[in-house]
Amino acid sequence: MKIGVLIELFEDTDIDAKFAELRLMGMESCQLVCWNRRILHDDSAAEAVNRAVEKHGVKISAFWCGWEGRKVWDFYEGQLTLGLVPSDYRVERVKMLMEGSDFAKKIHVTDFATHVGYMPENPYDPKYAQVLLACKAVVEKCKENGQNFLFETGQETPVTLKRAIQDIEKELGKGNVGINLDPANLIMYGKANPVDALDVFGEYVRGIHGKDGLYPTDGHHLGAEVPLGQGKVNYPAFIARLKEIGYEGDITIEREISGEEQKKDILMAKEILERLIYQR
Repeated sequence: MKIGVLIELFEDTDIDAKFAELRLMGMESCQLVCWNRRILHDDSAAEAVNRAVEKHGVKISAFWCGWEGRKVWDFYEGQLTLGLVPSDYRVERVKMLMEGSDFAKKIHVTDFATHVGYMPENPYDPKYAQVLLACKAVVEKCKENGQNFLFETGQETPVTLKRAIQDIEKELGKGNVGINLDPANLIMYGKANPVDALDVFGEYVRGIHGKDGLYPTDGHHLGAEVPLGQGKVNYPAFIARLKEIGYEGDITIEREISGEEQKKDILMAKEILERLIYQR
């Protein structure tokens, strides 16, 4: 397990400087995140990423593709706005994810991740079949591009997520569908204890976010994100369980603030994770 950091790609991002800073922080991998559709069509942006990767020796472990349209990260409006679940946004978001897959191919990244949204827990809910159909289209696109499609955890329970993966595999076969596990999201959405969740879907985990958070305290709003080590993710037990199931991928630190405090928290998270990963 190597430790990396999340880097977001904006139109004005100096990716060379971002990768240089990453290396100065003692890391050599990242997940690259993009929510801007224009960037996905910009060959010069892909070329800049490729130059920076070669120059700094950075591994991009996954390309995390967002989607356009309204998005509200809560338990009410989130049902209507997030991922591929809302029918008003689904068609365009599927197109954007396919464009994101093509961009990921240009930068030679084989793991492609996104949030699908509040996938219904009831498999007989008509929306479940609709979302599954949309996911299959993106999975097939990823397969054409030699990529793995990864569900980012958060809005769905572990059992719902595993069912969705298995239902996709029934039609498309095994091999290129997995999970980008954000343990803090499982806490913040009140969906599961991430250590126990590994017992449900551990075999599918291909990427992990190093993030921490608190459980929700009301029925409307997510729990708070906090610095790693200060939340409810039991990182000693979580890392130990990852070792037990043979996970050898990267852990990519995510801290959803900005500025010097973000950098301080990232370095603190790196220290905690290194101590847990390399202790004997």
